[in-house]
Amino acid sequence: MNDGLEGGPSLSEIRTVAVIGAGVAGRSFALACAGAGFDVVLEDVMPANLRKAEAAYADLSATGRLRVALTVEDAVREADVAVDFVPDELESKLEIFSMIDRMAPPKTILCTPSYALSITDLASCVYRPERCVAVRGKLVRGDAAAPPAVRLLYPVTAAESTLTAMGGFLYTLGVEVRQELDPDVPLLIKNKVR
Repeated sequence: MNDGLEGGPSLSEIRTVAVIGAGVAGRSFALACAGAGFDVVLEDVMPANLRKAEAAYADLSATGRLRVALTVEDAVREADVAVDFVPDELESKLEIFSMIDRMAPPKTILCTPSYALSITDLASCVYRPERCVAVRGKLVRGDAAAPPAVRLLYPVTAAESTLTAMGGFLYTLGVEVRQELDPDVPLLIKNKVR
């Protein structure tokens, strides 16, 4: 963990959440964030997915706002946290992580739900590796009595402020968090110095 790289938002400064991908998982996460009081900007290439999210939001008594964006750039323009829900395969994740990294303000934390990819690999391809995390597990409380639990995976480059802010953010959503150094073997990082 890199404690020297600070400057990302603290939990109290996380107000705006960009959600990229409004399929079932992304839409559910966006609605959970709005329900918890966060302002959410939801983007998807399929307008029908955005309309479904707006209809579901209209039925929700949320304390946060939900608005839709037609481009990734519009979605992440003011984001404190950007979470992608693109397919869990390397090319898609690298493309979206790179886009968010280029378009979001420097303070933005990049988060990806991934069961198959190393966050160390993804973080090595962006300009803000200290603000990159991955989550594994259910991000939205279902009908279960117990809160969902997730693993918050981070690369060795992660800033303590990133982990603190994301842990608190997920806890606010009713998710139990276990922070863990990335257990996956990076595939993209070659010739690592030992």
